[in-house]
Amino acid sequence: MRPKNLDEVVGQQHLIGPGKIIRRMVEAKLLSSMILYGPPGIGKTSIASAIAGSTKYAFRKLNAATDSKKQLQQVAEEGKMSGTVILLLDEIHRLDKTKQDFLLPLLESGQIILIGATTENPYISISPAIRSRCQIFELKPLSIDDAGKAIDRALSDKNNGLGKYNASLSPAAKSLLLEKGNGDLRATLNGLELAVRSTKQELKEAGKDDGSFTITQKEMADSIQIKSQNFDANGDGHYDLISAFQKSIRGSDTDAALHYLARLVESGDLISICRRLTVIAYEDIGLANPAAAQHAFIAIQAAQTLGFPEARIPLANAVIELCLSPKSNSAMSAIDAAISDVENKNIDSIPDNLKDAHYKGAKKLGHGTNYVYPHDFSGDWVAQQYLPDNLIGAQYFNPKGNSKIEKGLKNQYQILRKMQAERLMKKPINK
Repeated sequence: MRPKNLDEVVGQQHLIGPGKIIRRMVEAKLLSSMILYGPPGIGKTSIASAIAGSTKYAFRKLNAATDSKKQLQQVAEEGKMSGTVILLLDEIHRLDKTKQDFLLPLLESGQIILIGATTENPYISISPAIRSRCQIFELKPLSIDDAGKAIDRALSDKNNGLGKYNASLSPAAKSLLLEKGNGDLRATLNGLELAVRSTKQELKEAGKDDGSFTITQKEMADSIQIKSQNFDANGDGHYDLISAFQKSIRGSDTDAALHYLARLVESGDLISICRRLTVIAYEDIGLANPAAAQHAFIAIQAAQTLGFPEARIPLANAVIELCLSPKSNSAMSAIDAAISDVENKNIDSIPDNLKDAHYKGAKKLGHGTNYVYPHDFSGDWVAQQYLPDNLIGAQYFNPKGNSKIEKGLKNQYQILRKMQAERLMKKPINK
């Protein structure tokens, strides 16, 4: 069912519809190299094949990870002989430097028109040298209507599809197939083929094959493998899902957070879940509830020890507690503010009293000589200068007081800052 021209491509009308960019390129015969990115099974290879079919150029398909430079050279030779060849390079984000260096001049000359396909965000995963020579197009997940049209076409096509079986789907069976396909047309058509052929075989064996037949919802459920939530651990879908997961916890929406956790659990990506929960505990809950971070870390350790499916239980405990906990990003904001000063200001030297004094000659330099040891004083505290001269008085920590714990930290912080300022004004100890 691979499309032979753009009119046969299902979906992606924002790119191949009338007057849209890829169709205009094809119709004007002004093709340029491009990168197509999006989730699996939504038409990257199909569009490349359709472009080749619409232009009558030779079409070759290679994989950046598994195919060698020698195979690239063979395609290049073919392009040299014929003038132009369209190369679909799958998993282009895995293109190594040797192959990249070989391809670059061929893209410049037009000997090869490259169509790179990837599930990863090309702005993150593909080298600037390749990216700058390609137009980048994002493909969208297929709608239910688009996938439904592809199913109908496959059932009726006697030459390339399943038309010779005279099969049809009940509305419930079609709905189930579309739901489990989850926008991945490759998976949807594979499921359809399995259902049609296995049901046909069962009817033959039972002596009930009278030509045409309808697949019921039960037969569809028995025939297809339940497809996990569409998820590519390296692709855009991964980053979108992780982003939605964190933002739901940050926004204290327990049900949404559990929904996205369920999708991550179904994908089997325990590493990403644990890493993200650790970030969330310290970035979004932080000093408002330090115990929640401890509990999350313990839950993460339990999940890693258990593995799936049991890991879902401590993970759910952590997610619910983090959702319902008071929130504060004051610690992250504090370190980011300090980093901003380091990056953007010409910082004075470290005060002499804080410099290392253990080596011979340090005393002559005045290093460490005026340091005052806090534990020699009541309350284990004494005022002295710690910040460089041009940062005296800088305040990075702005506690919000969103919980009793953070209110206590805020109160202590303000008391210490006030005492430090007052005493340094009276007696600049290490000047």
